[in-house]
Amino acid sequence: MARVLLGLGANLGDRAANLYHALSELCRHGARLLALSPLYETEPWGVQDQPRFLNAACQVEVTLEPQALLAMLKEIEKLLGRQPTVRYGPRPIDLDILLYDDVIIDTPQLQIPHPGMLARGTVLVPLADIVPQIRHPLSGRTIAEHLAELGPTPDVAPYPPGLPPK
Repeated sequence: MARVLLGLGANLGDRAANLYHALSELCRHGARLLALSPLYETEPWGVQDQPRFLNAACQVEVTLEPQALLAMLKEIEKLLGRQPTVRYGPRPIDLDILLYDDVIIDTPQLQIPHPGMLARGTVLVPLADIVPQIRHPLSGRTIAEHLAELGPTPDVAPYPPGLPPK
């Protein structure tokens, strides 16, 4: 069994329901949920002109190899209504493999650790809730250390109530 950290996000439809539905599908496909962060409302990253996201992180155990896990996540995204669109654009669900044990993969289809995770409060804040002492396999530093280095994260707020109105 591999221990995997996943990032979850949604900014279309019933965001919270989409996240919980994705978790249900993960478990239905054989993943064992070990930990789930609280939900956070976050400002969009990449494309700014879109609705705010709800984000969370979870730790699961899986028997799937990384590429098979990625295929399963893409299947769940499609099931929940995700369609190809502009990169970083709005979506009903986004499922990312952040860490997979201490595995390092760098292919055009899959990068583990997730290449943007250390620069995003939307990822580090929920991760720090569930696995603050997990070490990033490339830096050797903990999630908590990376979050401290990132500094204030005013674009990430516990949900509810979430961020103040724009």
